[in-house]
Amino acid sequence: MATAGERRGRGAVPLLEREPELLTVERALDELCGEPPGGGRASRQGGVIGFAGAAGLGKTTLLALLRRSAAARGCTVLSARGGEQERRVPFHVMRRLVQPVFAAMPEDERRRVLGDWYDIVAPATGLSAPKPGANPDPQGVRDGLDWVVANLSVRGGPVVLVIDDVHWADPESLAWLTAFAARAGDLGMLIAVACRPDELPSEALPLYHLVARDRSRAHELLPLTAAAVGRIVRAALGEDADEPFCRECWAVTGGNPFEVVELTAKGGDRGLVPREESIPQLRDLASAVKGGGLVERLEQLGPSAVRLAWAAAVVGDGGPAGIVGTVAALGGAQFGDAAGRLEAARILTARPGPEREPVVEFCHPLIATAVYRSIPHGVRVGMHGVAAQALVDEGHGAAAAARHMLEMHPEGDPWVVRQLRRAARDSFSAGAPEAARRYLARALREPPDAGERARVLFELGSANLPHEPATTVNQLRAALEEPGIEQDLREAVTYRLAQALAHTGRMEQATGLLDEEARRTTSARTRLRMRAEQFKWNAVDAAEHDSRARSRLLSRFADRLTGRGLAERHILGLRAWDAALRGEPAARSLHHAEQALCGGMSWTDQDFGFEVPAVVALTLMYCDQPGRAEELFHDGIAEFEAKGWRGAHLSFAYTLLGYIRFRRGRLAEAEDFVRGGLRIADRAGRGVPAQLYAVGTLVETLLARGRVEEARRIADDYRFGEEPPGTVVSPDPQAVRGRLLLALGRTDEAVRQLAAAGERLEQRGTPNPAWSPWQLDLALALAGRRPGEARRHADEAVARARAFGTAGAVGQALRVAAAVRGPARGLPLLAEAVDRLEQSPAGYELAHALVDHGTALRSAGALGAAARQLHRGMEAAVACGADALAARARDQLAAAGLRPRRPPADERNTLTAREEAAALLAAEGLDDTAVAARLGSDGRTVSELMSAVFTKLGTDRLGLRRALGL
Repeated sequence: MATAGERRGRGAVPLLEREPELLTVERALDELCGEPPGGGRASRQGGVIGFAGAAGLGKTTLLALLRRSAAARGCTVLSARGGEQERRVPFHVMRRLVQPVFAAMPEDERRRVLGDWYDIVAPATGLSAPKPGANPDPQGVRDGLDWVVANLSVRGGPVVLVIDDVHWADPESLAWLTAFAARAGDLGMLIAVACRPDELPSEALPLYHLVARDRSRAHELLPLTAAAVGRIVRAALGEDADEPFCRECWAVTGGNPFEVVELTAKGGDRGLVPREESIPQLRDLASAVKGGGLVERLEQLGPSAVRLAWAAAVVGDGGPAGIVGTVAALGGAQFGDAAGRLEAARILTARPGPEREPVVEFCHPLIATAVYRSIPHGVRVGMHGVAAQALVDEGHGAAAAARHMLEMHPEGDPWVVRQLRRAARDSFSAGAPEAARRYLARALREPPDAGERARVLFELGSANLPHEPATTVNQLRAALEEPGIEQDLREAVTYRLAQALAHTGRMEQATGLLDEEARRTTSARTRLRMRAEQFKWNAVDAAEHDSRARSRLLSRFADRLTGRGLAERHILGLRAWDAALRGEPAARSLHHAEQALCGGMSWTDQDFGFEVPAVVALTLMYCDQPGRAEELFHDGIAEFEAKGWRGAHLSFAYTLLGYIRFRRGRLAEAEDFVRGGLRIADRAGRGVPAQLYAVGTLVETLLARGRVEEARRIADDYRFGEEPPGTVVSPDPQAVRGRLLLALGRTDEAVRQLAAAGERLEQRGTPNPAWSPWQLDLALALAGRRPGEARRHADEAVARARAFGTAGAVGQALRVAAAVRGPARGLPLLAEAVDRLEQSPAGYELAHALVDHGTALRSAGALGAAARQLHRGMEAAVACGADALAARARDQLAAAGLRPRRPPADERNTLTAREEAAALLAAEGLDDTAVAARLGSDGRTVSELMSAVFTKLGTDRLGLRRALGL
């Protein structure tokens, strides 16, 4: 906003002693708008510039100049400012930034421009009402805002974001701005911010430090010198102003530009002669420019002007004139008269608002702060109450009124409780859970009546769960203890309390609570749901005392169920997972998985969670049906992204999708997916469970690719596997660490880690090597030291794999059993391993078995057969991205005096009829078994056919439709 002197047309004096700042602005705009010689936008260079300093030093004036200059160059300019009274209004600054661009669009155009992000971004930015039941996480909203703002740059010219008074920005907008500003240079956007450093809250410090990194673009404004103040005084009051008078102006204002301009304007109004003899009057005027003097000046304008100024300070900067008038209790004529006097006194001004209704704002934030703090406490509280009522009555909604209710005294008013609960729901739906927590905590202090108290406690506990699970436990226990709690609410509270207990490591208490509720209730539906939750938390509890007893109970439950409701389907899904981990026949796991999936499962059901759909998908993967598992994870990712869940949930989905690619031998794709999952997990916070999944899968993938040192660095960075996990994790962290130690040659440590992992998993009754091949890795670690023990472990793993019955598990176990016996005795086992793996989707394991088989054949002198297997193994390893394995195959070929075969160009680039048929069938969603049934056999396995297809098309199964023109 321009200063009072600028609005009055006073002073053609240029901005003084701000030459470095002005030069920074011009250079930044030159770099942003620069055109390369051949045209285009490749030369756009964005970044962040910042101005810091005490109030009144000219930060706002510099930003205003930047806005005008950017607009003159054809830039899209988005501007906003924080507000002292609006700091607790979620996304307040973001709304000010984007609403002017989108609010004027017709609804259909707005939906088209925002695209898939509409339902996530529009409620947060006030462009639409929140949808009931929507609950995007804050990261999802930030990602949506990223896309919306970045898309403006793609759709039009250079984009400039200008944010004033960042020290008063709301936390939600600050979190977005801090993350987005770090990418401004890459996006070719310019962000300009201004703040008062001594008033920055802790959440704004990361942004301040980010701006300060580039010293050429970060400016700390200083007060004006006496010479500059003298120029302003003479421009405003006449060139005959003498030096003592000018120096006194500098002394009484401290060189603060705002105060200098206000002082000279007031001196001009009083007809003050700018001479030394006027200095006493000058000092009197100076005291009226700030602090108590400003309040005295306001009081001289009359009671109606005072009430109007107070009301404007309570409603906040840019408040609708109608609401301000209601809070001030002024009629139309009184309002107009008081507004005129306040504008003449350079305190308030009015301007057109976004919907043609005038809005009222202070001429400078210093004035707003002084006025607000001068309001008597009782009057201020009452005005906030009137403002809250007026905003609701005028249709602005509970969320707009909630910040005023936070300032009201608790009086047991049911209306206040209802409005605060509505505001909390709206905040959840807009991706602002912190605001929801504030509103619900205030509602609890009102307090609510006896019938509503349990619901408020439940809602508050649910809001606190991701942030303060220990506090959640106390609040939810209190809700359960409320007399007369309704059965549906009791069930919901019990579920959430069990979740909170599980998240704080109190698994036994969680399952005990669920068991108690299942025994207490007379509702069969409630009992079934409690059992489903009990089974779920037991299934992920690594310290479960008697997992075998729980498994037997789960089996008895599942045998009686048909999947009629979601609780039944969740129990069936958990039974499928439990059977897979315990190594029961894969057909049994698949049967229960099919039952669980028959009626459908949602990944975003807040009452049931995403854990069971995830383990059902993993069950399919372990049962050699990775195609169907991938489909489920893609469904989950689509649900998460549609709901704006872009935190730990999305991290799990990407990581586990990468895990499936790893198990299929598509190592480069696996690495990409898992790194994406790890990036999301890192954003959610250090030490979250999603990190364990991502780091473990990434370490395994890198080991398969032969990048052992990189795997070690990542494991060390995250201290991965140093302690046994408290929950069941796939892949098991301790077993993965043992495999890493083995690859590093630290065999003794590897044996200890793998043996400890095995003991823990055996106690839990989860021995299936398809899930955790710890026993196979232990056999390899022991082979050179205790060969008998190594063979025993390998043979036991083979027996367990055969009991499970999947080709992939049996083939992998046979390969290791052969490795611990040596080339001669291992040949029959390797031949069977290759045969089994050719029937499985385990591409990397097949490549490994082929290379091992070829190596053993070479040792036995069968060079022709060895060459065939080594060539096949090398090509499969290359297709997988297993560089170290491919190098080993080449070394074996070279040692045997054989040259690696390169197929002719037409063979490499052309699909055979059978390969194309396999691709088409796969694109229809059929798994390998179904493809084999359709095609029969021509001497090549389905895995070989599909490997050739993927290599030649440069795609994967999900891209086949596009590649084949389907």
